[in-house]
Amino acid sequence: MKLLPHILFMCLAFALAWAQDEHQHHAAVLDRCKGLEMDAVTVNEEGIPYFFKGDHMFKGFHGKAELSNGSFAELDDHHHLGHVDAAFRMHYEDDPTHHDHIFFFLDNKVFRYYQHKLEEGYPKDISEVFPGIPHHLDAAVECPKSECGEDSVIFFKQDDIFHYNVKTKAVDEKEFDSMPNCTSAFRFMEHYYCFHGHMFSKFDPKTGEVHGRYPKEARDYFMRCSKFRDDGDHLERERCSRVHLDAITSDDAGNIYAFRGHHFIRKDDNDTLTSDTIESAFKELHSEVDAVFSYQDHLYMIKDDDLFVYKVGEPHTHLDGYPKPVKEELGIEGPIDATFVCQDHHIAHIIKGTDIYDVDMSVTPRTPTNKRPISLFKKVDGAMCGPGGIKVISGNHFYQFESVMLFVASKGLPEQHRVSLELFGCDH
Repeated sequence: MKLLPHILFMCLAFALAWAQDEHQHHAAVLDRCKGLEMDAVTVNEEGIPYFFKGDHMFKGFHGKAELSNGSFAELDDHHHLGHVDAAFRMHYEDDPTHHDHIFFFLDNKVFRYYQHKLEEGYPKDISEVFPGIPHHLDAAVECPKSECGEDSVIFFKQDDIFHYNVKTKAVDEKEFDSMPNCTSAFRFMEHYYCFHGHMFSKFDPKTGEVHGRYPKEARDYFMRCSKFRDDGDHLERERCSRVHLDAITSDDAGNIYAFRGHHFIRKDDNDTLTSDTIESAFKELHSEVDAVFSYQDHLYMIKDDDLFVYKVGEPHTHLDGYPKPVKEELGIEGPIDATFVCQDHHIAHIIKGTDIYDVDMSVTPRTPTNKRPISLFKKVDGAMCGPGGIKVISGNHFYQFESVMLFVASKGLPEQHRVSLELFGCDH
């Protein structure tokens, strides 16, 4: 009987230790805007970036951290391996068993996932899957044959660079003298980025050459961080940011307003670009615009379930009585993803999820009509109408349609255009 108290005490001690470990595991609060050095970066099958830090991950360019085991459960079964050292999404169209699969490297092991499911037989030793590649990597990034000559993976470990030919499994060691040591690496929009701390450099994947003014601050371009420093170039950051726009419109004079987080860009009809905080020009909104459209020299701006209206001018004038509920003014419940009005028309086209509605702005009460499905896009971030037709923005690209009818009825996507380059003139 004397053993019973001791057994109970040991059970209690183990339970408390386990609870404390679980609390620390789940209670960690990570803020990417405080200059975190990411352990690994990759994109999923839909092109959404995943940033990994410790046992947490960030999905996309904004939002809170979440535990990695919520998306990749098996990574949590190997605590002794530590954090994710490197990750990439394979590009190898000749072999569907590898193409578009995500590979994670932890110490001397590699995990292979497809659509968040661990492939049978994994994890395996890195040397078994990628012979000639060392363990305890710093970074990895895929390089398709259209950009590297052959479908390849570039592995980084301290000063050593390994080009791995996916087809032949040959390893070619390189010297990237002009590059810093990468703590993670990332291919995005056909460009290659080496992250080192909370800075990054864009590099040539074949030579390692870094062109232009680098390193740059990652929080300026790959994260939505409103006030982490006061000395940044807001215009440079906003026009070149990889974070998608929240909303965009063109007023009756041809000026473009593009909103992202706490800032907006204005592009005048003579192509002059300026940038400022949303609060400075639209103080009642403060930040985070969901959708915006221009109608009869007024900007209609939607934030959550509220509609704000401003008369265009210098400065913009907030109309008395606003904000009002979106439901009351437009007859439709939020959330709203995008809105646009074509010049000399009275119809506000409202995109909500994968449907588009028409609202006649010339009558009251206003009601949504003519609901049609949108088949080309899973998510529309913004849209605007101008003399050249409709620009529909999804992620970091926009697509041009001659009319609303073609936008809704088209079975295939038109030519893809980069928002940063072709709307705002950023060439890097």
